[in-house]
Amino acid sequence: MKNLRKLPIYLLAAGLFAFASCESDDPIQENEGEVITDVTLLFTELDNAGNPAGLTFSFDASDPEGIEVGGAPTVETVALEAGKTYRMQIEVRNSIENEDITEEILEEADEHQFFFLGSAFSGSSAPLTYVYDDESGELIGVRGIVTVAANPSFNNAQMRVVLRHDLDKNYPGADSPNFENFVQAGGETDLDITFPLVLN
Repeated sequence: MKNLRKLPIYLLAAGLFAFASCESDDPIQENEGEVITDVTLLFTELDNAGNPAGLTFSFDASDPEGIEVGGAPTVETVALEAGKTYRMQIEVRNSIENEDITEEILEEADEHQFFFLGSAFSGSSAPLTYVYDDESGELIGVRGIVTVAANPSFNNAQMRVVLRHDLDKNYPGADSPNFENFVQAGGETDLDITFPLVLN
């Protein structure tokens, strides 16, 4: 009888152990990267006071399978004028799921950041300079100010746009929009696309 009375206790202990084991085996949910099929760069010319001074025009890159998945995205050539300053905004979408990825990036601002590389931004003779100008004050790159040199050393360049996800924004150098060693700040790449640039 004593052994029978102890049996429910043993069963309870075994059940709790099994439950705890199942809990510990559950995978930790990670924030997955974004699938991006469409990227739009929108440029609005600004006057000396930083106010809009002209129409907004756009340049697109797209791949129906996803820019980081497909093999050959369609990319338009960006055309800007020497000596001008523009507000550049980035819109990104996942047309497969009909999702506005820009909205998700802004909601998770502390986990996302764009970097701007390539010959358009790199080196002492680079024709473009970029400054983060996001409304939230967080360094994201959804909105920024692009200034074109008045007398650029060359009229053709490459604008490489990289979106990193889940990076350490406090990593030394990560506050620079032209941080070439962005991989060292950790995280994953959601987007890496290069736009040809022509300066008029």
